[in-house]
Amino acid sequence: MAFFKLALFGYIGLTVIYWILSIYSRSLERERLEKDYDQGDIPGPRDAHVERGMAEYERSLRRRLIWLVFVIPTAVVIALVWILNFS
Repeated sequence: MAFFKLALFGYIGLTVIYWILSIYSRSLERERLEKDYDQGDIPGPRDAHVERGMAEYERSLRRRLIWLVFVIPTAVVIALVWILNFS
């Protein structure tokens, strides 16, 4: 039972870390798009350029890699349990 409580609180912590990383990454991407617009010869309004770029970001590999926040710790714990119990 204690392991399940630890896992629950661990996943709550990982969820907080995931949301912080996700918000930070979106903020960096939005700022990069705004700077690109300000420096370059990009036609159209700034908001449209930023929204297009953010739509591309939503489908990007970079956004999907943030899910490793859940995958890596889970894999490490499973590997440790396996090694410690079955070796």
